Amino acid sequence: MSKYIVTHKKKECIGCGACAAVAPDYWEMDEEGFAHLKKSVASSDVWILNIDTEEAKVINQEAADVCPVDIISVKTKD
Repeated sequence: MSKYIVTHKKKECIGCGACAAVAPDYWEMDEEGFAHLKKSVASSDVWILNIDTEEAKVINQEAADVCPVDIISVKTKD
């Protein structure tokens, strides 16, 4: 069962690429030059990825920390 949830407000992305630079296993730049959270699913205007490990949480938190527009979050699932 997933322990954490990563969310990404893709429409607010400015395409700086910082997330993909620090966490390439989870983040990539799409054909339009914006960040994409790999294996995520869209839910309204937010892309969501459930993750299971502390390591994945830490890596995605690094991506969130370097995002200059603060559109990535990592939270513990309820």
